[in-house]
Amino acid sequence: MNSAYLTFIDDFLWAYIAIPAIMLMGFYLSYRYGFKQITEFPKIFKEFWDCCYTQSSERSEGIHPVQAFFTTMGGCIGVGNLVAVCTAVRIGGPGALFWMWITALIGMTVKYAEVSLSMKSRVIDSKGGYNGGPMYYISHSLAPALGTLFAVLLAIYGIEVYMFKVVVQTISNTWAIQINYVVAALLALVIYAVQGGAKRVGELCSILIPVFVAVFLFMSLWIIAINYQLIPQMLLMIIQSAFKGHAPIGAFAGSTVVLALSQGVKRACYTGDIGVGYAGVVCAQAHEDHPEQQARFTYLGIFLDTFVVCTLSILLILVTDTWVLDIPDSQKVMYVLAEYFPAVNVFMPLFIFMLGYSTIVAFFHVGLCCADYISERYGRYVYYFYALCAFTTFSYLDEGYALLVMNICGALMLILNLLAIYKKRYTLSM
Repeated sequence: MNSAYLTFIDDFLWAYIAIPAIMLMGFYLSYRYGFKQITEFPKIFKEFWDCCYTQSSERSEGIHPVQAFFTTMGGCIGVGNLVAVCTAVRIGGPGALFWMWITALIGMTVKYAEVSLSMKSRVIDSKGGYNGGPMYYISHSLAPALGTLFAVLLAIYGIEVYMFKVVVQTISNTWAIQINYVVAALLALVIYAVQGGAKRVGELCSILIPVFVAVFLFMSLWIIAINYQLIPQMLLMIIQSAFKGHAPIGAFAGSTVVLALSQGVKRACYTGDIGVGYAGVVCAQAHEDHPEQQARFTYLGIFLDTFVVCTLSILLILVTDTWVLDIPDSQKVMYVLAEYFPAVNVFMPLFIFMLGYSTIVAFFHVGLCCADYISERYGRYVYYFYALCAFTTFSYLDEGYALLVMNICGALMLILNLLAIYKKRYTLSM
């Protein structure tokens, strides 16, 4: 299909349906529950800290709640935090960051509702584990056919072709390895991880995500501290761009308020997994007996994803004026880091690999769960075949195609999910 048609569908779904829906539902749930994502944030952090040390992981059913948390973070914190956010700024201007903040703040309650409902509607499978996710409560509250449609969309979304493309491209270009070998090796590593089930994916993400966040936090704050005198001017530019648009400058073509809003909301939902169902499937597999507690951890996840990693990525390219340079979005953050840390050029492909790998396997695991929901007998076999075809094909296409596919699937899932959450709103508690 021509990219122009995909772009039209993407813009229509987000501009006229998904963005108004996520904003209205987010504000509604935030107001109804007294903005607890803000007022009770310190308490939630303490609950998570206690959970790390007081809950046993020896129970046979499900995975540890902390492993479930880091698996959801594996799906959030990935290459999109370094690349997709640069795309948002390139199209929507610096103001896109402001709308990412707003979307993340009110979107916390939407993600909370999704996880809580997923855990309440989960079922025990034949192996004694848990299965759950938005497709279960969508099937109950809307229609079984819509639950199946959601599972199909999430299965497509679960093949993270965008991340796969960026990882393959980065390793192939930087280390001068033929792309065919990179694709084959990455596919083998992904299949190895997902065959270990939720426990193996959770263990992998529990190692990779904290390491990445610690290293990236140190390097980013170091660069921003060196350029501290530019911070007030940069923050003013973000606010003005959010409400007035931004004029052309350098290689930046300029943007309107609508573009800034649209890009900010789309990227916040994409990187933070707001309303698309991924977190609900993962958290439903946790051996947590209190859905509300597991759901509250999603506040920490979005804070870490959007207010820390995504924000630092955008601040890096703004404070160094890299955002107006004619550099591919996939290389902008790496370009800034390499300016201050020359060794980055050597280990950055490994950095991107670790980050992308955790996201790819986490989403693949969720896709397999959706395939089982669609057909317990044949779903996995069909899904593995689809994954091989999709990963291989998109590795040779422009990364923009991959992002468009993810955006369209994300918008459709968000719409279905929000409809079900609205119908189930009186069953929610915080």
